[in-house]
Amino acid sequence: MSTSSQVQVGFLVPLSDNLEEDEKSSIPKIPLSEGLNWVGRDCIPVTDKRLSRKHLTVTATSTGSADVLVEGTNPVVIRLKGERKKLLSGERWKIESGDVIELIPGHYLFRYVSTAPKDETSTINKQKRPFSEESITDKGQMHGKKKAREVFQEEASEKNMLHNNGQETESSAEAIRQFRVPKHKLPLTFRLMRVRELPAWANTEAVSINDVVQGNVLVAILSNYMVDMDWLLSACPALKRIPNVLVIHGEGDGVMEHMKRSKPANWILHKPSLPIAYGTHHSKAMILVYPTGVRVIVHTANLIYVDWNNKSQALWMQDFPWKDQNNLGKDGGFENDLVDYLSVLKWPEFSANIPAFGNCKINSLFFKRFDYSSAAVRLIASVPGYHSGPSLKKWGHMKLRTILQECTFSKEFQKSPLIYQFSSLGSLDEKWMAELASSMSAGVSEDKRPLGIGEPLIVWPNVEDVRCSLEGYAAGNAVPSPLKNVEKEFLKKYWARWKASHTGRCRAMPHIKTFLRYNGQSLAWLLLTSSNLSKAAWGSLQKNNSQLMIRSYELGVLFLPSSVKRGCGFSCTDNGYPSGEETSMHEGKRIKLVTLAWKGKENDDSAEVVKLPVPYELPPKPYSPEDIPWSWDRRYTKKDVYGQVWPRQVKLYTNQDS
Repeated sequence: MSTSSQVQVGFLVPLSDNLEEDEKSSIPKIPLSEGLNWVGRDCIPVTDKRLSRKHLTVTATSTGSADVLVEGTNPVVIRLKGERKKLLSGERWKIESGDVIELIPGHYLFRYVSTAPKDETSTINKQKRPFSEESITDKGQMHGKKKAREVFQEEASEKNMLHNNGQETESSAEAIRQFRVPKHKLPLTFRLMRVRELPAWANTEAVSINDVVQGNVLVAILSNYMVDMDWLLSACPALKRIPNVLVIHGEGDGVMEHMKRSKPANWILHKPSLPIAYGTHHSKAMILVYPTGVRVIVHTANLIYVDWNNKSQALWMQDFPWKDQNNLGKDGGFENDLVDYLSVLKWPEFSANIPAFGNCKINSLFFKRFDYSSAAVRLIASVPGYHSGPSLKKWGHMKLRTILQECTFSKEFQKSPLIYQFSSLGSLDEKWMAELASSMSAGVSEDKRPLGIGEPLIVWPNVEDVRCSLEGYAAGNAVPSPLKNVEKEFLKKYWARWKASHTGRCRAMPHIKTFLRYNGQSLAWLLLTSSNLSKAAWGSLQKNNSQLMIRSYELGVLFLPSSVKRGCGFSCTDNGYPSGEETSMHEGKRIKLVTLAWKGKENDDSAEVVKLPVPYELPPKPYSPEDIPWSWDRRYTKKDVYGQVWPRQVKLYTNQDS
């Protein structure tokens, strides 16, 4: 069904399962006019509810190519050159005459046939590529393209005016260009994830899934909320070669059935119990066991295409060696954090053959075999339940409070502000916000005085940020907060802009979650986590503050101004420890945490300066009266950069992930 001009330029021809034209099909050929065409149950006479009424848009051109955009909930498959490319909701792809579309994977097959004269058909771009702004054709989309250029120009001017300790500095523009971390110091910081459509400078030191799943992995534990098994196996083929893989997930029954059918035979799936309603398994981590040690990775992305390609995300990892088998008893904060958390997950125990140890049972206690004494971070986890007594301080914001209370910070952080940055907003009240701020503000300065309560700001994309983003309004799927939560009057004083010019990520909408305390470009601490701003994730105190109720599983890593630990440069894949010359001058130094925009003396004898690539600008700019915080259930009629309005009949993320 066309919504554009009436100049016919092609057809979608129904096919049988063997890819032959199905003359007996009850489904007719679907004519395509030049411009935007809707394809779905509105024009295909079937009752299958998996097929949305407007399941797909096909923007056809007179040159023979077309751009497809998945509008419905379920994925679409494009067959090209013998390969099958899976597109999820909100994703685009460019097709040519002869390509096959599966509206539901394995069902409702159509061949795209262009009727354009052969001499007009483009032969330049036969190799298929993702949709780009250069292929926009219709009027609304051309307007969007123009708007996108305006956004790029705005970014370019802002890159020359970043704040540094309250002063503007030109040298902070594109600051991530200078972000270089020696391998032996990688555990001291985190890295942003690669965004497909950004220029190369913005992806300096950025990582993808194949940068972390490397080497001779014997056991892999993948923890996440959403898992697209088809994408995961195609994006990271190394996973297929791992003899033991456990996937701990939070998917619903429908997706879980598909995961069971599509997973390799040796993979185990496990969904932890959720004892309290409205909770999720939301932790995002990987644990990889090697012959030489273990790699622990904590990150912010679901195991789905859009999260690893289109969003602002981040990842931390560190490798740890096996313990001296004569000294298995020693432990520490990180080990206790990790083993306590893993023990709660209660996955089905399995066995793995580990060289030098033989057949080992892989359970939570197995992970006490590694030496975590060099850990550069602390783990902050949440697990569902009603926690009291000794457990009160083990999880959620009370765990963060307990660790911060034990820390000494520079005097500059007394009463310094806080940042809450995340991608889903729960139903909050002022009492709980004060409770959380009390935990986030814990700690003392060098003169033993409490730091005092910090004033928080919430870094959150506004409607224009989403509309002009790399994905247009579709990016709003992963910022799933309803109007009733966003528009509470008391929140107005907290809103601050998502501005990320120095990392090139203004238009890559945030799925990263960071909580921090700062003064200028210096950081007291930073937490990179799966936790959004919600009681479900952080917990809420009950019974006169003697009990903490948490609904969801979460996991984060806390960066603190501790000392550089001996052995933090150990690698499971790069011949163990780095040379002594690389590390000896750093061990024992106190860490000073700063942003990429920090300007100061890095070769400080008294401190090891560690730059954390906070993707957004500090201090953030509070919302102006014209700024409207994004909420996903409001109607937006102003077209985005792809000529779309919102909503587009797309089912949004469930359980408010992400």
